[in-house]
Amino acid sequence: MLIDTHCHLDFADFEEERDEIVKRAHDAGVKQMVTISTRVRKLDGLLAITEKYPSVFCSVGTHPNNAGDELDIQTDDLVRLANAHEKIVAIGEAGLDYFYDTQKPEDQKTGLRRHIDASRETQLPLVIHSRSADEDMAAILTEETGRGAFPFILHCFSSGAELARVGVELGGYVSFSGILTFPKSEELRDVAKTVPHDRLLVETDAPYLAPKRWRGKRNEPSYVVNTAEVLAETLGLSYAEMARITTENAFRIFSKMPRI
Repeated sequence: MLIDTHCHLDFADFEEERDEIVKRAHDAGVKQMVTISTRVRKLDGLLAITEKYPSVFCSVGTHPNNAGDELDIQTDDLVRLANAHEKIVAIGEAGLDYFYDTQKPEDQKTGLRRHIDASRETQLPLVIHSRSADEDMAAILTEETGRGAFPFILHCFSSGAELARVGVELGGYVSFSGILTFPKSEELRDVAKTVPHDRLLVETDAPYLAPKRWRGKRNEPSYVVNTAEVLAETLGLSYAEMARITTENAFRIFSKMPRI
């Protein structure tokens, strides 16, 4: 069994064949999925998907590339929404993205800290997006953890070894996507070797970043199998052991998510 801890089933890419995509995931051994919020104002669409598919859960939050559009969303709003529905098992994704530079860093940081507060209050994991922002992200995580611990995931990890080290030391989990499987991702595979086994997760970030076996195609939750295979090979483990480890880790960090 595997869990795709991060996908976007509400995106238009999946609109016409969502039933088939969920079935293919199940057939591949991906028994549960977490579809991640990018805009709080689109939460109703996410919840409709989770209500249709018992194996699908979701988060609530604002992606950093949408931060300026939802500055009116306060911590109390996130907490209220997260507590209102049994299928909401995480906060986010929130974070810092300096690569695209579409939002003011100040707005992104404001949103991130509000999401951290919501995670701390609900004890639901914060799904963190960090791109080209390692130093600022490490500093904020360190500062905020000093104010009180909160569970978090460094999702779709493609940053440097130092951010992984800081994240793990602060109690976070590190999630690897199809990027791990790319031929030129040797440095990322080296980072994966430094992460304790009990902090490892796998994800697709579908519809983006299909792993090597399907490179160039639209990604989907069933493809997380290839990422788990490469992670197992990288760490010198069997696929079955890797599946067991990442599944147990997923249930631990997504503590609100039941086993289906």
